[in-house]
Amino acid sequence: MFSLLRARWIVITLFLLAVVAAAATVWRYGYSQGLTQLSKQGRADLALAADRFTGEMRRFRELAVLMSDHPELADLTGDAPDVPAATQLLQEAVDKSGAAALIFTDAAGAVLAEAGEVALDPSGSSYFARAMHGALGSFFGRLGPDGRRVYAYAAPSFAVDGSIRGSLIAVVDIAEIEWGWIGGQPVVFFTDDNGRVFLSNRAEVLGWRIRPDGAGLAAPEDDASAGDTTGLAPDIWTLDHGDYLPKRALHLASPKPVIGMTGHALMNVAPVSRMAGLQSAFFAAICLAFGAVLLLLAERRRALAISNAQLEVRVADRTAELSHTNAALRREVAERMEAEAALTRAQEDLVQAGKLGALGQMSAGISHELNQPLMAIQQFADNGASFLDSGKTGAARHNLSRISDLAGRAARIIRNLRAFARNEAEPAGKVDLVSVIDSAVEMTEQRLDREGVALEWHRPEFPVYVLAGEVRLGQVFVNLINNAIDAMGGQPCKRIELTLVAGNRPTVTVRDTGPGISDPSKIFEPFYTTKEVGGEDGLGLGLSISYGLVESFGGRISGSNAPDGGAIFRVELDPWQDEAAA
Repeated sequence: MFSLLRARWIVITLFLLAVVAAAATVWRYGYSQGLTQLSKQGRADLALAADRFTGEMRRFRELAVLMSDHPELADLTGDAPDVPAATQLLQEAVDKSGAAALIFTDAAGAVLAEAGEVALDPSGSSYFARAMHGALGSFFGRLGPDGRRVYAYAAPSFAVDGSIRGSLIAVVDIAEIEWGWIGGQPVVFFTDDNGRVFLSNRAEVLGWRIRPDGAGLAAPEDDASAGDTTGLAPDIWTLDHGDYLPKRALHLASPKPVIGMTGHALMNVAPVSRMAGLQSAFFAAICLAFGAVLLLLAERRRALAISNAQLEVRVADRTAELSHTNAALRREVAERMEAEAALTRAQEDLVQAGKLGALGQMSAGISHELNQPLMAIQQFADNGASFLDSGKTGAARHNLSRISDLAGRAARIIRNLRAFARNEAEPAGKVDLVSVIDSAVEMTEQRLDREGVALEWHRPEFPVYVLAGEVRLGQVFVNLINNAIDAMGGQPCKRIELTLVAGNRPTVTVRDTGPGISDPSKIFEPFYTTKEVGGEDGLGLGLSISYGLVESFGGRISGSNAPDGGAIFRVELDPWQDEAAA
């Protein structure tokens, strides 16, 4: 165990060292690429600064060239010079152009007229000599005790015969040009041939000079280094000159022969260093996250291996127990199969007993349902005989017609009961629900009178057509009325209320004033009854038969207790739809 832990820590340590080395490589690469981009940006900024300076000096150069041949200045080299007029001309030009001074000299360098704040003796200078050879001369340097920095252009003044009769010198104050540059980015400065800073957008470095080794700036009053480059590349300077100069900067230099100086730029490397550090840290974080995932996976595999080993031991221990359990289970399965076979035989016996009970119910149903039609036939026959004896043939004919109708209805009831006993359904069709209820009321009218039951039939004045079988639907309502009569036996108030609501789904409600239903959930179960079994009131199969008949039409029958007493049965049926409407 100790050796495994030691090996794991060795691997983790080696991985961490590799991450550190890789992160350092990423930092160096990112830092190098950042310096390359920074160098490109710096050289572009340096070129832009040089072009800006050249553009601002161009107007003074053109001023010297254009005014060198002015007639009033040319007259200064003639026999009748007008010095005040020439001086006035030069002063106006100084005021309009912003030049520090304008000086006109003869060919020997003697000043003939001047205007401005700068006094200059051009005789013997290289730029004046260049003008005397017919070219444009230029000069920059410091003048006076205060070391005022100036830049001058000397343009030759040609006589009519083409000889050079003098020159016009335009002097520019560098401080005025430099004013608009202060604070710009990056740090830019221009040095003369001696390496001394002559022009810059940072006043802190004016007058400083480039160290002989080119690795920093030196103060003008001593030779001490103004920059430390220890351990750095020669073009990276570490400076400590306040908040307006970068602490560490990339030094770029480019000669600018047009202005006679060398341009320098100090690009702040702090953003490059930060970006390289972020890239290195991001790379290290990814590597550490990857290593952590690998470590977690390794730990998980190790834990899984331990769990598998423990599981194999447990499986081996349980195998013997399972063998004994399997044998016991086989014995139990055999016993259960024998019990299921006995249960199947018992179920078959119960089904046979159910069939015998159903035969008894059919006999009771036939006796119960045919009793009222036969009694009505007997009554109509007796009345018909009396009518014949009295010579009332019309009334006798009516009674005979009613006897024929009741005989046909009895035949249909017997046919429907036989079809129901055989599970054969009468085809459902268009049936007038109002007419069916009228027939059921008529068939039970004599019993209602005999039992003293008042029936309130809220009959609609229009037919309501439903999808059902006429005979079977009539049997349903006869059963419901007879069950209501049976339930109200011994009640002081006996009343049955029939209501038909025609709507999207026609509903018939049969309500009585009996004691209600003791268990509504079992009211439609076969052989469920509160009456004495074997009595003349039936076997408790009427509602079960009615439930099956209504369901065969696609309808619904339900029973419940009324809030103020009594039972309520509702029969919902599908409305009849003509084929054209469907």
